[in-house]
Amino acid sequence: MDGIPAASSRVLRCGRFAVDLSRPRVMGIVNLTPDSFSDGGLHRATADAIAHAMRLIEEGADLIDVGAESTRPGAVDVAVEEEWSRLAPFMLAMRDAPVPISVDTRKPQVMARALDSGASMINDVAGFATANARRAVVSSGCALCVMHMQGEPATMQRAPRYDDVVAEVAAFLSGQVALLIADGVAADRIVVDPGFGFGKTFDHNLALLRRLDALVALGRPVLVGLSRKGMIGTLTGRPTNDRMAGSVAAALAAVASGAAIVRVHDVAATVDALRVWSAVRSRSTDEPVLASGLF
Repeated sequence: MDGIPAASSRVLRCGRFAVDLSRPRVMGIVNLTPDSFSDGGLHRATADAIAHAMRLIEEGADLIDVGAESTRPGAVDVAVEEEWSRLAPFMLAMRDAPVPISVDTRKPQVMARALDSGASMINDVAGFATANARRAVVSSGCALCVMHMQGEPATMQRAPRYDDVVAEVAAFLSGQVALLIADGVAADRIVVDPGFGFGKTFDHNLALLRRLDALVALGRPVLVGLSRKGMIGTLTGRPTNDRMAGSVAAALAAVASGAAIVRVHDVAATVDALRVWSAVRSRSTDEPVLASGLF
């Protein structure tokens, strides 16, 4: 959209990291919550969460996204101190992680503490809609994921409505990116996320995925999170814990339409699928992945 610099470089400035986006990147999910829709409660213990994060890195995750407040449909807000008490030990243990640690939070106070504790990205499902959220991150040097959500997690799925979901999501993301840039955030710190499942019906989600190129055209890298979500369940008829194949297919569809980062639970399977996809689409006869014995 007008006023937003195009992505002249395929490098995302991400705290102490520079993430090369010339190929698709995989973000692994770590939930420290008791009630997240897919794996709530599995990694509440700090040791379990750290072990899971390190396993995802070994499987090929390029970034880790950690959250301590569920934003599933119907979720209620968690107090700042409770959210931070879940995050703090994990952040301390992962301060020197070999990949960027992204913190999924809507609270400016948690954003500030996470950045002081070494976070390389802040992933705000509310899209940095408040001035306090923008002030918390503007001078940090961290990457920012600007996501679209209609409403609040507690009520967002009751009756989401749009006249044109793609145009409205694009307008919101464009506006929030422009606000961040006006506040002094460099464009190469920003990625955008259409917010699949956040105040959207199945048809809305499918329209966004089919027309993802319209969001890519905004000029910022697009992050897509479809892993194990209700859209996958509707399409496959499978329960949450049996949606890996559908989730990998959705990740590939997103990447094929221009997504730069896919946020997933099943890192190893997604990494393998992207390796095959990248090799097949490469025009080079000496593509390194082909020489690795993948086929």
